[in-house]
Amino acid sequence: MGQKVRPTGFRVGVMETWRSRWYAPKREFGDLLAEDQKIRKFVATKYEFAEISKVEIERTRDQVVVHLFSGRPGVIIGRKGQEVDKLKAELEDLTGRRMDVKIVEITNPNRDAKLVAMKIAQSLQKRGSFRRAIKKTLDEVMGSGVFGVKIQMSGRLGGAEMSRTEKASRGSIPLSTLRRHIDYGFAESATATGIIGVKVWIDLGDYSSEESLDGSNAKAGQASQKPKRAYKR
Repeated sequence: MGQKVRPTGFRVGVMETWRSRWYAPKREFGDLLAEDQKIRKFVATKYEFAEISKVEIERTRDQVVVHLFSGRPGVIIGRKGQEVDKLKAELEDLTGRRMDVKIVEITNPNRDAKLVAMKIAQSLQKRGSFRRAIKKTLDEVMGSGVFGVKIQMSGRLGGAEMSRTEKASRGSIPLSTLRRHIDYGFAESATATGIIGVKVWIDLGDYSSEESLDGSNAKAGQASQKPKRAYKR
């Protein structure tokens, strides 16, 4: 019997920090959780081509801070930061709270599983060969200095009448080793023959080593060191 657990969720509270960091009374918790989901959905829809890997949300008593991790920060920032100000105003209208938006640049998209999955999904949407997309992606990701990568696609691959699953991997993916930084990403590709799901796992090395994504010593309940570039408005 297969027992599959999302690697990032498996490590949250042990090696990874939470994506939403705030405390609330029991009666307010559900509303704030739904509001976080609304913010993430709005950002993902509005900036679909900005290569947003993840959205982290922090709350204080009178302010909400939204961290956008993007491979193309210039799309969100816009000329002279106009897009950021516009986004901040739209989020304030959406939630009715005072917002602060920070954009964090992802310097190497090939080491981010979510961005890799989105890239494959876009390739399939343009009617590219799924086998060619898998092989090209494996070469690019391994060339970025990671320890291993696994790709899985499910759906009507190549326009086949019956859906199936294709897998390919290089290197090591020790999913049960908590000290290993396994990044996971999922994306959907809306092709002419139906939806194809793309899953990507990337082994970035031990959390304590400099080979991990940001070279930090991540500990339970503590945020990792800040990436190299961060933009604030």
